[in-house]
Formats: sequence, structure tokens, C-alpha cells
Amino acid sequence: MKLEDALFNWLQMKIVSEARPEDKAAEETRLFFEEILREDHAVSELTTSDEDMRIHITYEVNGSSSKLYFDKDYAEQLLHDINSNPKYNQ
Repeated sequence: MKLEDALFNWLQMKIVSEARPEDKAAEETRLFFEEILREDHAVSELTTSDEDMRIHITYEVNGSSSKLYFDKDYAEQLLHDINSNPKYNQ
């Protein structure tokens, strides 16, 4: 899995797990992507921040800091899809 894809998947699951703290599967999935980031890409120090219509991920790889931006609506789409599906909201 490419670094950018793993970061985006982690971000989506972070958004879902924070909005749905009772959703243990979301938290486990977030941790799974965190593990991929650590083990496959040597990522550490993950942080996020909102800025206008983008979400920034700041991360460190081998001592070098980087920042990646994602469209906020795109990143939050999974949460909207889950919340609009009655199957996941009983």
C-alpha cells in the first residue's frame, strides 16, 4: 500500500473512531492502519489539523517531517456513509 493511501485510510478511520467512540471496529481499523504506517513506511508522530476545507496530516519518517493535505469533505465521506446507513446505527 502506498504511503498516501495508508495515510488517507488512517485519517478516515480516525475521523470515524472519534465521532463514534463506541464503534470498536473503527478503532481497531484505525490501529491497523497506524501499524501499517509504522511498520511499512516508518511513520511516527502523526498529527492532524483542520484548515478551511482541508485536513492536514503532519508526520515524521526517519527524522524528517512532512505534511500532506486532504479535502475535508472527501476525508469525512466514510463517516457520512456510515451514519446514513441504518444497518450501522441500530
